[in-house]
Formats: sequence, C-alpha cells, structure tokens
Amino acid sequence: MEATIEAGWKQVLQTEFDKPYYQELSTFVDDAYQHKTIYPPKEQVFKAFDLCPFERTKVVILGQDPYHGPGQAHGLCFSVNKGIKIPPSLLNIYKELNQDVGFIIPDHGNLEQWAKQGVLLLNATLTVEAHKAGSHQKKGWETFTDHVIQTIAEQSEHVVFLLWGAYAQKKAKLIDETKHCILSSVHPSPLSAYRGFLGNQHFSQTNKYLTSKGKEAIEWQLQMDSPKLF
Repeated sequence: MEATIEAGWKQVLQTEFDKPYYQELSTFVDDAYQHKTIYPPKEQVFKAFDLCPFERTKVVILGQDPYHGPGQAHGLCFSVNKGIKIPPSLLNIYKELNQDVGFIIPDHGNLEQWAKQGVLLLNATLTVEAHKAGSHQKKGWETFTDHVIQTIAEQSEHVVFLLWGAYAQKKAKLIDETKHCILSSVHPSPLSAYRGFLGNQHFSQTNKYLTSKGKEAIEWQLQMDSPKLF
C-alpha cells in the first residue's frame, strides 16, 4: 500500500516506510483490501495525517482501533462520518467537553474541525476488517504509530498528549515530559468513563498549557446543523 500522506509527514516518516516490517504490513493490508471489507476506505487510512500536518501538530489524542461497522471509520480516532450515530465513547467525550468548557453537543460525530486545528486523532492500528475488532492488530501498525509518537516527541515541543485508558497510557514511555504535556485518565468508554474520565477537565487543561507556551488554543466547539443537549 503506497503511503499517500501529507508532505511534512512523508518527510519525517520516510525511513519508516522503507523498513521491512512496513513493507510486510503494506502487503498484508493491500491483500486485505482486495479480498475483504476493510475500514476505513483505503484512501482515508492516513486522513488524520493529511488533515493535521506534522509542523502544525500541537495535540495528540490516541485511540486503539478504527470502528468496524459500516460507514463509521474515516481515518480519525473517535470520529465518525456525519449521518452516523454518535458512538458511546465519543458521546462521553462530548459530555466532558460540555461540563468542562461549555461545549454544545452537536448532532454528529465528525471531528475533522479539530484535526484541521492541529489535533492529531491517531489510532494505534489504522485498519480493521469489518465486524472484527482488533483484526489488524500486531501486524505492524503499532510499530509504525509508536514511531509517529516518538517522532512528534523528539522533533516537536510543547505538544499535549491525551492518553485515555490503559492502552494509551503505556505510550507515555515514548514521550519526554520535560518537553511536552501528558494528560492521562481512564477511557471515555461507558464501562469506565464514570471512574475518572468525566470530570478530568483535559480540554481546558490542554488550552491552558498551549496558551502558556504561546500557542493558539483549540476551538473545541464543532459546527452543527441542529444542536442538542443530552
């Protein structure tokens, strides 16, 4: 699978694309797209990078796997296409935003506006087989996305990493806390959100840190057609 990716990312990740493990991963993914239903659509696998260029990245939100239902995944963690029901974890993210910064909950789950402001919405695994959660784990994607995190940590300064849940929190070891801000909590899943995600104030803390370092705050509010509160 040719890595059609934003030019800045292409430059800093080129050596990774040339490594044997990535070549094996690419062959596996290409074959999967030819013979099975895979999400997200092939042209959207690197969409998180395309919408959030390397030099503009100032926040990283880490997910684990793309959604594996029809029409959901479009290359950004936690985000779904407009017209798709808001997933439970994202609804809890919205609820925390509402409590934390007065966010008005919209009628869609598309987070592209965040990505365009410098929020890298990165899944650890970038592809998945339809209806088979975790089916593309341990094929090489995690090695690649760990390198992405390390590259940001080493070549950028004052980035906020939002690590929600035990899986994401393990990535803290890749990040120099003297150069960056790490905010950790339990996952926004309904199974855990009430044990520390709701009330974590990560969104206001993110903007406080960014502005303290001379960076522009994230406008978390999403444009919407018919706002509603839950």
